Amino acid sequence: MRVEELTAKALKNGDLDRYQLALAVSKRAQQLLNGAQSKLNVNIKKMKSADLALMEIAEGLISVKGFVDKE
Repeated sequence: MRVEELTAKALKNGDLDRYQLALAVSKRAQQLLNGAQSKLNVNIKKMKSADLALMEIAEGLISVKGFVDKE
C-alpha cells in the first residue's frame, strides 16, 4: 500500500489531524528503533521504522492517546 493511502487510512481510523499523526508516527518509530516489537508480521530490518509505524497506526494495531483539544 502506498504511503498516501496509509496516511488517509490512519487519519480516518485514528480520528487525528495530520500534525497529531506525524507526532504519533515519530514516537512509534523511535520506539521501534529502540527495540520495541512490531505488531505486524514483517521483517523489521527490511522496512523503515517510520513506514512500519504508519502501517501499524493505519491498521489500528497501535492506539494513539494523549491529545487534548483546547477550546
